[in-house]
Amino acid sequence: MRTGGETDINHAKASAAMTVLLLLLFLLFLLAASATGLTTDSRDSADWKPTDDGRRWRSRTC
Repeated sequence: MRTGGETDINHAKASAAMTVLLLLLFLLFLLAASATGLTTDSRDSADWKPTDDGRRWRSRTC
């Protein structure tokens, strides 16, 4: 039973505002982590191997 003052519209607005607030806080956290150097490139050397027409280039050891 509702006691008044609370409507579905107000609840939807509050939910949308909370979603936007959480998104902004997450983006600010990422910005702060990047600015302080806490982010790193997690790719290994396989991501940087040269390609020839889209095919991975293989070095010949023999």
